[in-house]
Amino acid sequence: MNQAPRSDHARRLGWLGVALLAMATTAGFAVAAPVSLADRLMRIDRATAWRQAGETIVGFATHHPQGMVRIGQDFFVSSVDIQRRTVRYPAPRDGLDRDAGAGVGHLFRIGQDGALLGDIKLGEGDIYHPGGVDYDGEFLWVAVAEYRPNSRAIIYRIDPRTLTATEVLRVADHVGAVAYDPRSRTLHGASWGGRRFYSWQLDPDGRASAPKVAVNPSHYIDYQDCRSLGQARMLCSGLAEYRPAPPTAPFALGGWEIVDLKDHRPIWQAPIMLWSPSGRPMTQNPFFVEPTAAGLRAYFMPDDDRSTIYVYDAVLP
Repeated sequence: MNQAPRSDHARRLGWLGVALLAMATTAGFAVAAPVSLADRLMRIDRATAWRQAGETIVGFATHHPQGMVRIGQDFFVSSVDIQRRTVRYPAPRDGLDRDAGAGVGHLFRIGQDGALLGDIKLGEGDIYHPGGVDYDGEFLWVAVAEYRPNSRAIIYRIDPRTLTATEVLRVADHVGAVAYDPRSRTLHGASWGGRRFYSWQLDPDGRASAPKVAVNPSHYIDYQDCRSLGQARMLCSGLAEYRPAPPTAPFALGGWEIVDLKDHRPIWQAPIMLWSPSGRPMTQNPFFVEPTAAGLRAYFMPDDDRSTIYVYDAVLP
């Protein structure tokens, strides 16, 4: 790998946004309190103006992207290559509503110019669908599941420098998004659509406790990609499709939510009213967000196969 590792302090500031300073420290002047990424996110509302700041055309077939984080100038994107689509059963079988289909799970490393810098395959057998991606300042966290609800999943920890994956635990459910808080050593997961939450405590050797399970009380969006904000909070991105009466076409709206991981209730929600030229909501697939001097910068990758990473800035009050 050609990227030198950054210090833990820099990673926390740049990639997790835990303690972005609102003003520079100057002798003789007051210094504002640190502003967290969560605080900045909660200033977003329906009136927020997003300005496109750039786009990068990805130079290879991305299949069906799912999760994304940005480390330095590179993007790490999970994706599923669907080789045979699932087929619904006439009636549920053993709690499953469809067959397993077939595919291959990937984690790509993509350079700032859209070039493929690395690729590893994730999963095994019918477990081939990677979901969202989180980054804790040292490791990437990715869940890979069967491509059907109420199924099975494997959660991996991945070294971004070597793209070496280590299995952490297996789950008797489809887990599509994960978030890891290294301070509390707590791993969180969300099931198909984010309808159930899972929490595991990891011991110093990485062994997981039995999960705590909670029902998601929010139905505003189905989660596609999540990540830890620290302080027992998780940011999730996704969308929901609303179907007016025919002949009106279905309408898909994207949004973000911050979930309080102590009681698994949303403490902030906002629509993200941005769409790609294809008509997909920008939150259709992966996203990443980071603080800027004036507000936030968001990265979206909504389209399959011939993907573009879109960059948008929001100036916040």
